[in-house]
Amino acid sequence: MTASDHLPDDPDYGTPPPVRAAFDAVTWREIVYLLTNFPLSLIGFVYTTVMVSMAGGLSVTAIGLPLFACGLFLSRQLGRVERARARLLLGVRVDEPTPMPGPRRSGGFFPWLWASLKDPVAWRAVLYELVRLPWAVLTFSVALTGLFVLWPVLPWVARGLANVDRAMVRGLLSPSDGLERRIAELESDRGVVVDTAAADLRRIERDLHDGAQARLVALAMGLGLAKEKLLEDPEGAAAMVDEAHGEVKLALQELRDLARGIHPAVLTDRGLDAALSSVASRCLVPVKVSVDLSARPAEAIEGIAYFVVSELLQNVSKHAGPQARGASVEVWRSDQRLLIRVSDDGRGGASALAGSGLAGLGERLGAVDGVLVVDSPAGGGTTVTAELPWRGRGAS
Repeated sequence: MTASDHLPDDPDYGTPPPVRAAFDAVTWREIVYLLTNFPLSLIGFVYTTVMVSMAGGLSVTAIGLPLFACGLFLSRQLGRVERARARLLLGVRVDEPTPMPGPRRSGGFFPWLWASLKDPVAWRAVLYELVRLPWAVLTFSVALTGLFVLWPVLPWVARGLANVDRAMVRGLLSPSDGLERRIAELESDRGVVVDTAAADLRRIERDLHDGAQARLVALAMGLGLAKEKLLEDPEGAAAMVDEAHGEVKLALQELRDLARGIHPAVLTDRGLDAALSSVASRCLVPVKVSVDLSARPAEAIEGIAYFVVSELLQNVSKHAGPQARGASVEVWRSDQRLLIRVSDDGRGGASALAGSGLAGLGERLGAVDGVLVVDSPAGGGTTVTAELPWRGRGAS
């Protein structure tokens, strides 16, 4: 089989391949498809009618609806088989619909049950199996008869019948206008948001446990010892109190740093310009900050923008290399998007591949319908551009 045997049948090319009197590979595959229509359609029709009638009869019992949900799941699998058969024999390129999430990702048994019962992919597969049997009987009969009676015109007949099957597969077994794929993306984005929030909570807990909490415990023990020595050794007790005073200062500083990491006060009070200037002052290379915003975005978007720039400037400090002489941060609004560009003249070679810090940052942006683009040729510096949706203050 050559590429010319099947590429023209790709829907990206617009129309099926031109029919010829010769029995080429495309024609033979169409004939095989038409001959296998009847047995497979009969199996699908019997399964679907039995499943619907049985689940409908048992719907008044406790097992009826779960049984129906499982039956619809199997109907999905029949649809997958039919897509694979159409792809193999008819050259129909149909995207696989998004899989149904399990009970855990659906939020529990009952949300999963409800989502399964109203699953549009499964219901279209049910409709496909019900309406296809009469057509399958016709195509099987015509194809089988044509092998012995209609041989001279069979290529044209097979092409016409196969085109109807192509239309049925695309109409009933393909994703519906990208909606299901978008739902899957939102499900994935929700998972990223949940995972990110959980990771942030673990980080805060770890920082509190290893930092301020440990210092406060040591402070309490030191003050207890100082109390015991107050009468017997006043000078030693005073030294211990002085040491405890230093621990209090360090604990307060760590708490301030932790609070700044959660949401810096300067961002709330003065906006992105002042907050990003503060972050830039801590970078190991000189940073020029330019914020051109006539209004402030929603607090959530503003916070994400702040942490994006913070992480990117940390990357500049860590990875730009000794040749880096400067960096720049630009923030501006374009229509309903907030754009951020962070550039440096360092060694470049940054990667946004899976598992890298930039890939994780891109996932976090994607969770709020944002985009991250990395341009970092080796030796040519790095430019990272981020886009976020613009949501004005007070917008829902």
